[in-house]
Amino acid sequence: MQQPAAWQAQVLGAICFSATPCEPAGSPPHIDVAMPVLGCMQATPVASAHTAAMCEVWLSAAELTSDQSGDIHYRHDDSLLFGVVQLDEQDVESALASPLQSTTERAYRQIFALLDALDFPFVYRFWNYMADINGHSDNLERYRQFNLGRQDAFMASKRDVAGNVPAACALGAANGPLSIAFLAGRMPALAIENPRQLSAYDYPQDYGPRSPIFSRASLIRMDTHAILFISGTASIVGHATVHPTDVQAQTRETLANIEAIVQAANRESRYASITLGNLFYRVYVRHAADLPAIQAVMQTQIGASFDAVFLQADVCRQDLLVEIEASASVPTA
Repeated sequence: MQQPAAWQAQVLGAICFSATPCEPAGSPPHIDVAMPVLGCMQATPVASAHTAAMCEVWLSAAELTSDQSGDIHYRHDDSLLFGVVQLDEQDVESALASPLQSTTERAYRQIFALLDALDFPFVYRFWNYMADINGHSDNLERYRQFNLGRQDAFMASKRDVAGNVPAACALGAANGPLSIAFLAGRMPALAIENPRQLSAYDYPQDYGPRSPIFSRASLIRMDTHAILFISGTASIVGHATVHPTDVQAQTRETLANIEAIVQAANRESRYASITLGNLFYRVYVRHAADLPAIQAVMQTQIGASFDAVFLQADVCRQDLLVEIEASASVPTA
């Protein structure tokens, strides 16, 4: 918000993280997530090392339209739309839906209705954050409640719940409302799966009454660039958690999964230019004390120089100690 007005006018939207989030008035669409920034690693040094807060900002050189629809704030140009919604969990008088399940369904129904109305049919990426993701209420873990509400909205909105579905993550914040950001467009994306893992939408009921709905990655081919969004990725082989108490082994396994996704994306994109070294990483760390161990493994596996931000967050399974998502934009010619 300290940037010039001309710069802010080109912001599609942002996702911001800090221990004490705030909501500046009149800002571009963004969500403020209560996640402490543990540190960052940067291939290109910057002038300031201050990391009390961190924002990922999406910019557009085109003319932008801003508006609000229901609870959603959004901006778009001719090809991309970035939207955000933050909802407090509402008490509902229903024996069939918990407050989180009902609030999730409400948020996703609004998102799909907006995208249908504005003709942005293809969702590339969802970012989902909620408090106490591993907690239990209404006889079910909260992450599983979220999955129920998400699938209810997908099905009610006639969206695919398997196959070519968007990339996504779901993490636990220290507190705050259900917060969702999304990026959509008018060009179709290609869902990428990981041969080392069972597709998330095919998980058995061991992980809840409804499967999560996301692809392992989403590949978008633009005119001159391709963008790869790698979903939140963890130490899972097949559908089972591996190395449940060893954070270094979990980090190595997670990077092996990301490398498999990158290889699959390169095969699909007809050019092999994405590598572990040119990805930008967002690393969610359950226990802050594990940060040095995670960073050491990443430097060994990727190299001494890479771009990453490290956040303290809860991961969707109680036995997962680290989750990593990544993205890259590479030229197609």
